[in-house]
Amino acid sequence: MDQHTQNKALLAPLRSALYDFDAKQVQTALANLMVPDAKLHLCQPFGDLTGPDGFYQTAIAPLAAAWPDFERRDLIVMSGPDDKGGQWVGCCGYYTGTFLSSWLDIPPTGHPVCMRFHEFYRFENNKVVEVQAIWDIPEVMMQARAWPLAPSLGREWMVPGPALQNGLVAGPRNEAESTASCQLIVDMLAHLIRYPSQGGPEVMQLDRFWHPKVNWYGPAGIGTARGLYGFRNWHQIPFLAAMPDRGQYEDEINHHFFGDGAFAAVTGWPNMAQTHSAQGWLGLPPTGKKITLRSLDFWRVESGKIRENWVLVDLLDVYKQLGMDVFARLREFNKALNLGPIDIPSGLDA
Repeated sequence: MDQHTQNKALLAPLRSALYDFDAKQVQTALANLMVPDAKLHLCQPFGDLTGPDGFYQTAIAPLAAAWPDFERRDLIVMSGPDDKGGQWVGCCGYYTGTFLSSWLDIPPTGHPVCMRFHEFYRFENNKVVEVQAIWDIPEVMMQARAWPLAPSLGREWMVPGPALQNGLVAGPRNEAESTASCQLIVDMLAHLIRYPSQGGPEVMQLDRFWHPKVNWYGPAGIGTARGLYGFRNWHQIPFLAAMPDRGQYEDEINHHFFGDGAFAAVTGWPNMAQTHSAQGWLGLPPTGKKITLRSLDFWRVESGKIRENWVLVDLLDVYKQLGMDVFARLREFNKALNLGPIDIPSGLDA
């Protein structure tokens, strides 16, 4: 078995333990998977943590307590080396359960809830030494009808898995296809950052890289767009109008690209830096602040073009850098609501 297929196998016990959630099994799986001082970079409000216990106690356990029938469902599991030889496994999926108790001051609903995750695990010597992960917490706020900020331009829905249902990439590793998928994304992004500093939209050569029926699955707060016109109108134009100097601060960011079969991914903490200099994005006025972004992405390549793109941005961290406390606004928004646990009868009593 090649090393990257082996790394996916090493992650499988944790994924399984989170699917049929059992606290002790999850803690055991984490302890077996990670080195004790593993560096964990998690989205707002969790921040940077250390080791398996930090991940479990700070992030996983409170979520499982709020969603007692908690489970994990993976849509994409892929692996590969970055350009420096780092070994990564990337997972895209969602956590789900019945929302019965308040979580992060989000009011419970008594109904099923789902939250997309993009999680990246870096391996050394068959152990995880680093995690970079974004959970789409605004998606949970929206499902609780408690999103306290501007509505999305794109479509908000439960983002689907790969259209061909091939996201759980099995071994053995196809090196040629994996390299080609990754190189397509690197080339696409090199052309993408030429606009607007080097010309009009034509310099991006979008038709060269993107399938006409591409789905761009953005985070809650931005939403999903379909086709190049959808991508341009519901995400890229507002984004670049507000921050036209993107792609100009390469020495301040980092990114790790890797491919696996028809899939490619990138993770970085942060992997974008730009100045919020004009209006047009997220319904916000310009602040003049230079900010960094964490954007953890997956792409699926079909017939030499990008057919699907899953994107999560740590928007809560973006708002924090711009001086907006989303959680304070959330508490104000929901102060008249009952945040106590919901007790729903089984319906099975005689």
